[in-house]
Amino acid sequence: MRVAVDEDRCAGHGMCLTLCPEVFEMTEDGWAVADPGDVPPGLEDAAREAVQNCPERAIREID
Repeated sequence: MRVAVDEDRCAGHGMCLTLCPEVFEMTEDGWAVADPGDVPPGLEDAAREAVQNCPERAIREID
């Protein structure tokens, strides 16, 4: 599983970073980005929770 953040939709709330800091980080400008690789084993549930709880629906799961 991989995840991606839509830069045009992200409003910088940081919910994803709170829920799964191993996969998401904030840029200097305050926008979320996701690690471009596969979500590490054991973190899939946390990454999916971040997808589901993004207020702007800016994160999507990539198969």
